[in-house]
Amino acid sequence: MRFFDPHIHCISRTTDDYQAMADAGVRAVIEPAFWLGQPRTSVGSFVDYFSTLLGWERFRASQFGIHHYCAIGLNSKEANNEGLAREVLEIVPRFVTKEGVVAVGEIGYDEITAAEEHAYQVQLELAVQNEMVVMVHSPHRDKKRGIIRSLDVAQEAGVPMEKLIIDHNNEETVRDVLDRGAWAAFTIYPHTKMGSERMVELVKEYGPQRIIVDSSADWGVSDPLSVPKTAALMLERGIDPAAVEATTWGNALAAYGQSGQIDEQALLATPVIDQTRLFEDNSVLRGQPPRVDQGVPN
Repeated sequence: MRFFDPHIHCISRTTDDYQAMADAGVRAVIEPAFWLGQPRTSVGSFVDYFSTLLGWERFRASQFGIHHYCAIGLNSKEANNEGLAREVLEIVPRFVTKEGVVAVGEIGYDEITAAEEHAYQVQLELAVQNEMVVMVHSPHRDKKRGIIRSLDVAQEAGVPMEKLIIDHNNEETVRDVLDRGAWAAFTIYPHTKMGSERMVELVKEYGPQRIIVDSSADWGVSDPLSVPKTAALMLERGIDPAAVEATTWGNALAAYGQSGQIDEQALLATPVIDQTRLFEDNSVLRGQPPRVDQGVPN
């Protein structure tokens, strides 16, 4: 099978992870802008970070046959540094319309503060102005209230529900999201968000319509193979292969393909890799023989 992981923080992962993902059938990823663990202290660090998502990381993924897209935005946690947030919100418009950006995100709520709501509203307006998809981060605490508020504010801003992806859902929130016509994404992050076993039961109950599985693998304890592992468990538990394909490939493609940035035929083609290529004079290799496939790289 082939897989699309539409929420993974590849900048935090190793080349071994990329190789393992490729071997498991992951053909495409979306990397949303995220906080780094260590608080940023200047707007320049955001400029460099956004540029990395658009440049080096996209190149690094390609060296393993994986198509890399990204979402750009000021994340909810860092929106609470209001002075820095103001500066970041001024530069976000420079990046969201660049090639490879499939959404504004991940934005939304963390502690559901006034500062977070302001940053969320500003970026929703930016998404509406540019007819963009929106990826929403839902809070880890008071999740249901945060998701309902996220839906309400997005609707008030004029975001079409079919362009709204609410991530980090659980059993208590999925119906709220689906009933509003948005996409319900689930992070397979077993100890804090959603495990594969629970995901199987949700697909059995709700079916595959507008449900998306992702890993959200980052710099913490997480698994970049969550999507293929969950797909395998779904098949083992008797879920229709078409539903498995929808939740681990087709739905992500349909949701984020609204950006106009994703070439589906390129994703379906056999990857052609040339590891002799460089990015700003840098290679992913450290003395290893390069893989050079015949043909023209995608």
